[in-house]
Amino acid sequence: MEIRPDEITASIKNAFEKYRVRIKEESTGRILQVGDDIVRIYGLDDVMMGEAIVFNDNLYGMVLNLEEDSVGAVVFGADNPDMYIKEGDIVKRTGATITIPVGDALIGRIVNVGGMPIDGKGPIVMDKRRAIEAEIPNVVQR
Repeated sequence: MEIRPDEITASIKNAFEKYRVRIKEESTGRILQVGDDIVRIYGLDDVMMGEAIVFNDNLYGMVLNLEEDSVGAVVFGADNPDMYIKEGDIVKRTGATITIPVGDALIGRIVNVGGMPIDGKGPIVMDKRRAIEAEIPNVVQR
């Protein structure tokens, strides 16, 4: 059997054409300080005010303070955040503000800060969400 270089080259080119690299860019920072449910973070230069951020263990927070060299954020869903996060841990941006589910399916249910059910009655099926930092309707609209 004769090996033909042009067949090998064509085969390799074909394999490269089918191969597609998918790169997902993530903006991350590192925790500088943790205390009293407030976290100071370095490295989230492009984060926006009110944006949801994710700590390890799927613990969420919200950016409240933008400074020149760091950002301040509040931690949601942990009685003692020092037990779950520490200085040096990585923090990820979500690119979205914090929203919660809204609607009649929430009546009589107990949910955590993120709107996830904690009453043991199963998932809540919701199709509408509302930003927690939304404009309040005026008296006439209410």
